[in-house]
Amino acid sequence: MKRLLIPLAAASLSAAALTLPANAAPSWVTDPLAPKPAEAYSNAYFWLDANGAALRKATQYHWDAKQVSKIVSTGSKTPDDGKPGMTAPTTVAAAPKSGNVNLPKTIGKVFFLDSAGNYRWCSATSIQSRHRNLVATAGHCVYENGKDVFSKWVFVPGYYQGRAPWGVYAGAYAFTTYDLDTYDDYDGDFAFVAVHNGFTLSPEKAVPKADFDKWAGDKWAKDVPIDADEYKKCVDLHGGETADCWAKLSTITDVVGPAYLGPKKRAFKEVSKEEFDKASKGEGNGTQASDRTVVDNLTKPEYDAYKGLGYRKIDDKGNFTVTHYFLQYWVKETAKTDYFKTVFYIGIAKDSGPLGDAVGGQGVSWNQPMGQKVTAFGYPGDPHPDGDKPYTGVTPKWCSGKTGTKTYQVNTFKVETHQVLKCSMTGGADGGPWLLKYDNNKRTGYVNGVTSMFHDQDGNGRVDFISSAYFDGETADVYNKANYAETGKIVGPNGEMLK
Repeated sequence: MKRLLIPLAAASLSAAALTLPANAAPSWVTDPLAPKPAEAYSNAYFWLDANGAALRKATQYHWDAKQVSKIVSTGSKTPDDGKPGMTAPTTVAAAPKSGNVNLPKTIGKVFFLDSAGNYRWCSATSIQSRHRNLVATAGHCVYENGKDVFSKWVFVPGYYQGRAPWGVYAGAYAFTTYDLDTYDDYDGDFAFVAVHNGFTLSPEKAVPKADFDKWAGDKWAKDVPIDADEYKKCVDLHGGETADCWAKLSTITDVVGPAYLGPKKRAFKEVSKEEFDKASKGEGNGTQASDRTVVDNLTKPEYDAYKGLGYRKIDDKGNFTVTHYFLQYWVKETAKTDYFKTVFYIGIAKDSGPLGDAVGGQGVSWNQPMGQKVTAFGYPGDPHPDGDKPYTGVTPKWCSGKTGTKTYQVNTFKVETHQVLKCSMTGGADGGPWLLKYDNNKRTGYVNGVTSMFHDQDGNGRVDFISSAYFDGETADVYNKANYAETGKIVGPNGEMLK
């Protein structure tokens, strides 16, 4: 838990104007996730703080595993939606090996908060794009119920056993199909997300108050208990009481006015927001409101369990906060107090560069013939419907085989043209890429789908098929629009937040 004394300043990044001709039928939509550096920094920092504690607390986003549905063949073959198309992948250095399939460096997890404040994750991959900044995943891993985007959305490429080896990339803009956004139609259950440059965090650094005040990045203060002698030295060093050293009252005793001629000291007592507001209006009992307010950022469980005097609030960025208010009193020198020294810290971030530069990007394909071999990757974590749980969600897994030669439907999700793959991966693999023409040496291929749904086709309580939206001309249209979204650095060369 860190105490943020001041909010981060906000600034904006540019994005290409993405407009639809007035006479054209809508096929795509775009929504902002965190286009401004301050919010993007806050989102990424939320997951990196405390050595990635929030990353480890997250659970896979899913519906009830017992509600796994069956798929019904429509009898239709490859949809006729125009000419086939592809964009070539880019490659970088090799990634870890797993069995006889080499894992691509591009895959990872997306993390976000759902509307209930739960920490969630899905699978995803980096893909080739004009600005080397796009992530492909399932639409339901970006849009909740096909409507509002999730908060604190980030991508962690190469996620492996709780580690983020190439940093965290905060989402800036999301792109998906009009039908998913408007009708929650899973025939369009995919999304492309433009992300900011990634960053990693260095260990915290204690600095003088002057450097703390000038720092434009993340900063916080910790109140360290000291004894009366240390307190007196601190006061003498600064020529009086400062924000660096202060006395805290547990009970109000020996209150005097500022004009009292005897030995006296200034002390603070935490009060409720209501009492603080009264004192600010001159209604307090011989006190005055100080400028000492402290904001604590909490986890959701800490927020829910909090019973203190502080004022709880979920801020506009989705942070769970408690604001503490202190009133200032003049008391006799002999009044019992606890003494504290405030140590000021700054958080130094390091820019990881564009996503595509760090891990490369898979190609993208559309309008491809069905019945071709694909390799699907993801981080399965859900149990099977029968309760067996063979996957942990901590490490990536894969399936390989030919997709079905016909399309399938799932009425409860408005699905009419899903492609299918025989595979036993469970929930948590949602959003993972289906790579056509996967080159095991280069670790690249062409994203020809992303895992959308899981199916128990033979009714034995085990997932045996996964399905994906068929990537067609509409997919190409959404992808081409996402290609124009510009993002950039959110931290500078010294680790400061850019404006």
